[in-house]
Amino acid sequence: MTIASLTPWVLRDHLFRWGDRTYVMGVLNVTPDSFSDGGLFNTVEAAITQAQQLLAAGVDLLDIGGQSSRPGAEQIPIEAERRRVVPVIEAIRQSADRKLAQAVISVDTTQSEVARAAVRAGADIVNDISGGTFDAAMFSTVADLGVPIILMHLRGTPKTMQQNTHYSDLMGEIASFLERQVKTAQAAGLSHSQIAIDPGIGFAKRYPQNLEILREIPQLRGLHCPILVGPSRKSFIGWLLNQPDPQARGWGTAAACCAAIAGGADILRVHDGQAMVEVCKVADAIWRQRLPDYCRATD
Repeated sequence: MTIASLTPWVLRDHLFRWGDRTYVMGVLNVTPDSFSDGGLFNTVEAAITQAQQLLAAGVDLLDIGGQSSRPGAEQIPIEAERRRVVPVIEAIRQSADRKLAQAVISVDTTQSEVARAAVRAGADIVNDISGGTFDAAMFSTVADLGVPIILMHLRGTPKTMQQNTHYSDLMGEIASFLERQVKTAQAAGLSHSQIAIDPGIGFAKRYPQNLEILREIPQLRGLHCPILVGPSRKSFIGWLLNQPDPQARGWGTAAACCAAIAGGADILRVHDGQAMVEVCKVADAIWRQRLPDYCRATD
């Protein structure tokens, strides 16, 4: 099976045809404590403004999360997470701005109750950084909701994950975990065509291991799922650049995104909308031989 033969996702009026181009997921953290933008968008008004800016920049979908997953983060109560996420999704769906109201929304959660509330409010995808391991009801809930799910590789929890970074075979162990979770999701009623995977850059990985993942993304193709990669502003970029400020890691993020596209990533999860949309356009022209529509008339 080639990537082009994977079943497309049709969400609202948006077509995600895997292998055609790189899709850009814009991060919208409605948290007070995320590693890069905590506290910037944790009111409905601020979140809506940021969502509009991301969409205007050309991102393909929004990833809304109310639980920080930075190293050392504590798990908040389910009701607190729901109170952060659901009003933002509802406000987007009720917006008079048609582009905003029809935006594809992913909810970034490991909790099935939050996933259900978010999808009922208008979310289209569940993005579970635990790969379905934190909540035994997640897969059956998502199957019941009939939406796609993104499964990420993680060991431990955000609080403990950086104590779980020893691997005998990094890519083999990531692939085995994801394969197991894909099969578990299918057993719970999800179609294989509704599942995407994420190797979990920055999650239970030492800095050099993140570089290995970016070099070896093609090893995950054997799982026959769309691949999401999220290198944006991560600490391994700060390590390489000697840059402690996450918001000053844009150029390093651009390089990591190019590497991910060269390796065949289908979705990139990013904070900097316009810059990374432009990175994807140029990288797609190089590695996918895909020109933007407005270039085809003059090539």
